[in-house]
Amino acid sequence: MKQSIWLIFLALFISCKQEPTKIYTLQDDVALLASDSLMGRETGTENELMAANYLAGRFKGIGLAPAGMADTYFQTFTFKPKKDPHQEVTYIKAGDSTITGTNVIGFIDNKAPNTIILGAHYDHLGMGGEGSLYRGDAAIHNGADDNASGVAVLLQLAQKLKQSKLIGNNYLIMAFSGEEIGLLGSNYFAKNPTIELENVNYMINMDMVGRLRDSKVLSVSGTGTSRIWPQVLNANNQDFELVLKESGVGPSDHTSFYLQDIPVLHFFTGQHEDYHKPTDDADKLNYQGMEQITTYIMGVITELNDDAKLAFMKTKNESEEVPRFKVAMGVIPDYLFGGKGMRIDGVSEEKPAQRAGLLKGDVVVQMGDSTVVDMMSYMRALSAFEEGDSTTVVVDREGKQISVQIKF
Repeated sequence: MKQSIWLIFLALFISCKQEPTKIYTLQDDVALLASDSLMGRETGTENELMAANYLAGRFKGIGLAPAGMADTYFQTFTFKPKKDPHQEVTYIKAGDSTITGTNVIGFIDNKAPNTIILGAHYDHLGMGGEGSLYRGDAAIHNGADDNASGVAVLLQLAQKLKQSKLIGNNYLIMAFSGEEIGLLGSNYFAKNPTIELENVNYMINMDMVGRLRDSKVLSVSGTGTSRIWPQVLNANNQDFELVLKESGVGPSDHTSFYLQDIPVLHFFTGQHEDYHKPTDDADKLNYQGMEQITTYIMGVITELNDDAKLAFMKTKNESEEVPRFKVAMGVIPDYLFGGKGMRIDGVSEEKPAQRAGLLKGDVVVQMGDSTVVDMMSYMRALSAFEEGDSTTVVVDREGKQISVQIKF
């Protein structure tokens, strides 16, 4: 896509005019961002620019000061698409065959010495493409949970913080572009910040927070990046079954800030069968759950309002321990499952698991000679197989153990 910076800014300056007095709900923001009219908000497209304009209008209506480039809400970054998935993206000047993404950034200046960054990515997969798990014809991937949900919570938090008396910190509110293709927007900001990163207290990331289950399980990652996190998270919790994960490295934008030695948290309600498919729509979100998450995060921020700047701690990089696979079962794991084994949260069509008769809700407890007690042991067992191999998989289905033969 050929685009020049001045054309992008021309489009972005024509921001949506929104009434400052209008009260926007979570449903309002998700309905707009996950609408067919934005066609999946793919990075670098006119549809993403439309979403950026909407967010700039929302930021302005809330009363956030522009904190992007040249006194605007926008920070653009340009790159060439990767041909090799292991290749590192480099940021370049706009030209032939380049893509330009747009971060949207606002600021609440309380004249405090330190700043809290709150972020959520707003890009998605457009009509599908490489990241899609859908096997049909090209279709709009609206990304209601991934990640209109996180952006809607971000906007609610910005509104509450603007109206609050929590002046112990400043607040940088960021909607990232380019997350789906490699955390590009957050990575670019971390390397080209519009504020002094040394004054950042901590960063909170909301990515896929729209599908809180009846069990109220909420995953919070990054809890090892500052010693105080577990205490604060547990002390403010009244609604959730928390799954706390220490690592500051993960497949979302908080990683970019952890790598700059900033304490981080990532809130996540789990994957589901609609993940990266056209069926991830607004009517499937749990808006009451999103309200509870918003209130919870506000409680965490409130408790730390008068505290000193958080001390950063490095954590083990769990992603380095993940085995490499030559085969796949064709299931979506339940990353929030706390029991023994690996619970299946979804089964892909025409894959080994479906052909063997495995179902959503089955808990894998053995694969071949390997006992499966958690996600890591499941991945280690799976990494031992190659295409063409067969093995016996034992699952717990509603209290009964069932054995099936799987051919990879």
